[in-house]
Amino acid sequence: MNLAVVAPRSLNLIAPFSRPNPYNRFSVSPAGLIRSSSLTMEHNQPPKRVVVCGGGVIGVCTAYYLAKKGAVVTLVEKSDVACAASGKAGGFLALDWCDGGPLASLARTSFHLHRSLSQELNGSQSYGYRPLTTLSVSFTESDNPTHTSKSSRGSTLPSWVDGPGGSSRTIGTPETTAQVHPQLFTRTLISKAVESHGVEVVIGKLERVKLDEGKIGGVVLEGGRVVDGDAVVLALGPWSASLEILSSLFRVYGLKAHSIVLKPKEANAITPHALFLRYYPSHGGKPMDPEVYPRPTGEVYLCGMSAEEEVPDDPEEVRGNSESIEMLKRVAWTVSSHLGGEAEVKAEQACFLPCTDDEVPVIGEMPGMKGCYVATGHSCWGILNGPATGAAMAELVIDGHSSIVDLKYFSPARFVGRQ
Repeated sequence: MNLAVVAPRSLNLIAPFSRPNPYNRFSVSPAGLIRSSSLTMEHNQPPKRVVVCGGGVIGVCTAYYLAKKGAVVTLVEKSDVACAASGKAGGFLALDWCDGGPLASLARTSFHLHRSLSQELNGSQSYGYRPLTTLSVSFTESDNPTHTSKSSRGSTLPSWVDGPGGSSRTIGTPETTAQVHPQLFTRTLISKAVESHGVEVVIGKLERVKLDEGKIGGVVLEGGRVVDGDAVVLALGPWSASLEILSSLFRVYGLKAHSIVLKPKEANAITPHALFLRYYPSHGGKPMDPEVYPRPTGEVYLCGMSAEEEVPDDPEEVRGNSESIEMLKRVAWTVSSHLGGEAEVKAEQACFLPCTDDEVPVIGEMPGMKGCYVATGHSCWGILNGPATGAAMAELVIDGHSSIVDLKYFSPARFVGRQ
């Protein structure tokens, strides 16, 4: 395999919203990030060399915050930054939807960090950050859906949602829900990390973690190349199962989720309302729960149809199932006349969400392996919880503990003795 160090100008970044490339003109907000003072390395300490494995949102956020703390960071990615779920997810953010469980503090902290990052990186222009209203809507599918005018429906629904909808209610406001374009967000962050904080991106397949006399010494890539480091962070998403030091302690499996991206003919008619659907198929069967996210690009993202499947070795080989894709197109046409007919289909895709058996992410230092850290298993909340996970990991690696989020619920040590 040919290994390449990716230069700042060759990150294969997407030009956001057909605007001039913004990646050279970021400005740091004076307000900084949450607890920004805690995210700076002491000047009298030698910089720690850290290898972060995985170019998804978790790995990129970790690399970004580590570099901001003064670490010398190398990010290793097998294929391309944000090539899997971090490039094909919905990018929905919620302040309080994880309240009442172990993710509550992580999610709330991360929601606020997203807002701070948007101010710092001009997120509204560079990766589509915006607050939005979120609705819960029920639909019953019809073979010939009748689209109605706004006057004949409830006032909660925006005018473009003109399908045969039933009850609807507001479940999120611009104060509590928001969105980003996940691929643009992830690639904007790695570009900033490379250009302003010296992060090096290496394209290559991780083979194993390197141990020198029982101490972490970096990683070995396929072909024999060694990337040296004082610490290693494994942010491999659903590919965590392929690394024995992780799979021997806990299970991470892949939940395959499908999505389509549509470009309505009248894109200006689509308002910033995220829809969480209760969808009843016309020919019976269990109701489904698809989700609809309009984007500032003028595109509309729809996702759903999830099932556990075996994760292929190469993320570029992930393909959607035709039946699931066709079902999402039927959902789109039922929900809105703007999403059927003349709407252009920009993408038909699938990705694997990394899940754990106890439905809680794994974030922390591997037991018995000082200097080896893991961050995975974020399921459908990876984009939301990326910033707080990355900031907490940076503190853990550099300072020995996390103050921004209590990581006790997420420690991999909780699996010791279970297998």
